[in-house]
Amino acid sequence: MIYKKLIPSSLLGRSIIIIFVPVIVLVVITSLIFYQTSWNIISKRLAQSVVADINVIVKLIDQDLKEKAIEIAKDDFKMNISYKEEAALNPLSFKTQRGILSKRLKQALEELNKPFFYDLSNLDKGVAIAIQINEDLLIVNVDKDRLYSESAFVFLLWMIFSSLVLLFFSYFFMKKQIRPLKRLAIIAETFGRGLDAPELKSVGSTELRQTANAFNQMRTRIKRFLKQRTDMLAGVSHDLRTPLTRMKLQLSLLKDEKAKSELELDINEMTAMLDSYVSFVRSDSPEPIENLSINEILKEIIKNCNEDNYSITFKEENKIKTSGRPLQIKRAFQNVINNSIRYSKKIIISVSSIGDGCEIIFHDDGPGIPSSNYEDVFKPFFTLDPSRNKLKGESGLGLSISRDIIRAHGGDIKLDKSYLGGLRLTITLPI
Repeated sequence: MIYKKLIPSSLLGRSIIIIFVPVIVLVVITSLIFYQTSWNIISKRLAQSVVADINVIVKLIDQDLKEKAIEIAKDDFKMNISYKEEAALNPLSFKTQRGILSKRLKQALEELNKPFFYDLSNLDKGVAIAIQINEDLLIVNVDKDRLYSESAFVFLLWMIFSSLVLLFFSYFFMKKQIRPLKRLAIIAETFGRGLDAPELKSVGSTELRQTANAFNQMRTRIKRFLKQRTDMLAGVSHDLRTPLTRMKLQLSLLKDEKAKSELELDINEMTAMLDSYVSFVRSDSPEPIENLSINEILKEIIKNCNEDNYSITFKEENKIKTSGRPLQIKRAFQNVINNSIRYSKKIIISVSSIGDGCEIIFHDDGPGIPSSNYEDVFKPFFTLDPSRNKLKGESGLGLSISRDIIRAHGGDIKLDKSYLGGLRLTITLPI
């Protein structure tokens, strides 16, 4: 679980980690190897060289050539010497440090076989080394260039800097390669919501170009299929209206009242069915995207309802502003409300915002729908009424049309049992 939390969720983040981790590991390992080998050897050689020069100075002082030792140390060894007679070492005045330089200097000074202390706390001013010579104290200030090589750290800094530059360019090019994927996701989401999404440009690597071409072909096929379905249903509905009109004219000349009433019933039923099919076709008709208010659309629908045999309560928890096709959204809500009106006496509608979307809930006190048929009622032409009487408005397309519209806008419809005893229908839409 900790591993999953540390790994970024985006493809760009994971790609950068794939590049960053090997480079960082390489830099760390190289630095450690350099520190333990090259820098270690350099420090050892420099410390031995300095101690060898100090040993020369100590021997000159032992030979009562103190002035000569001070002169040689200053001119040839880059050292400043001070000699205190009858003085003892004071460890509190020196600050020892850890590290390879301190370790190698200590090892080299131990070869003098004399008491000593050294201070590496301020390398810019040099290294202070105190050596006890009999009863006297020799204090040597060594220039930092004698013990410290800046070229080693320049190498490390250059390696780290070049790694960061390479990582920056890797990030830049990787981001450029992933950009078409982001565009694909946006266009796919737009097309999935039923909006007119443009074709995806084929750019980037070979795999990305293949993906873009496959998406464009899929988009073309889906649009062709939807157009064929819409044209077919519209054509069938239009063609059937002509013979129905002729049948109505011929029916007016029929003298048998019983046969006439039966035929009128069948013709009216067929007309209601055709009206439902035309309504189904309209759900696919193009309509411009506009800013709309969910609250105002519901209020308008409720206002036009005749509430003589039922009551509708509207609860506004939030004012919802979004974008979409107003006529289609209104048709979806109208179908849901019509279904509730047909089977119930009391309807409660509530509107609220949830995260990045909104939720419209319809409660009624009707007989409800068996849970086993929750998905079936969304199928085209499915109805729970075995008589399939289309004059009641039960064409079996109302909820199917509503869900198609809502899903085309990026939302969904769910069914459940209401606290009123009937059906609870929940519509979610993005804002």
